[in-house]
Amino acid sequence: MNKEPIYLAFSTQKGGAGKTTLTVLVASYLHYVKGYDVAVIDCDYPQHSIAEMRERDLKQALGDDHYKRMAYEQFTRLNKKGYPVIESSTEKAIDDADRITGQADFDFVFFDLPGTVNNPSVIKALSNMDYIIAPISADRVVLESTLRYMVVINDVIKKTGVSTIKGTYLVWNMVDGREKSELYEVYEQVIADLGFDLLKTFLPDSKRFRREQSALHKPVFRSTLFPADRSLIKGSNIEELTDEILSLLKRPNNG
Repeated sequence: MNKEPIYLAFSTQKGGAGKTTLTVLVASYLHYVKGYDVAVIDCDYPQHSIAEMRERDLKQALGDDHYKRMAYEQFTRLNKKGYPVIESSTEKAIDDADRITGQADFDFVFFDLPGTVNNPSVIKALSNMDYIIAPISADRVVLESTLRYMVVINDVIKKTGVSTIKGTYLVWNMVDGREKSELYEVYEQVIADLGFDLLKTFLPDSKRFRREQSALHKPVFRSTLFPADRSLIKGSNIEELTDEILSLLKRPNNG
């Protein structure tokens, strides 16, 4: 195998922060639009949200002529299948990732991890990431919880000397455009004082992030089989976020 895959996780201990949605959106954009080879390890037991999403996506793609045609046209154009979604656990996550990367070339392996650092197997998985990106929102409880989480990653896991972590970042998610910018400035000063890196791109609070394949055949945004539809991508900042991640990781922007 010629490629050295990047192990990356959108990770936080706050439920509902959007880590699973961001994993799917960025993985699909990199795989289907940017031409990278991607895999996803879903070890967020017991829900396994991404593995369940893949099952729903496949069922609809196989049973609905509209999505069947979309999948065929995409495969014909790209000559590549959907990326693998491996249902795993925190105990087996790294072994499963090493196994599939030993069988085929991947550029990125995304991990959907449980939101806790109290479990030794979660700590082991986190310590084997190359990059960790934690979504945050302008909510004091969410922000304080995520900052404590990142302190553990940076001051405990990263500094043990046995970690492969090369970078940790925060990203604003579910940003309400009606909120005063002064609020974000205050929070960003706190983030800077703690020495954490914050991505320039932010993700807006938008219902489009929940739009999956449906019998109504509306443009799809969140899918494991298709990238976000071009009619919905503008203003979502998914394209900008993906470009910023590629730049930080010093990977070519193939778009």
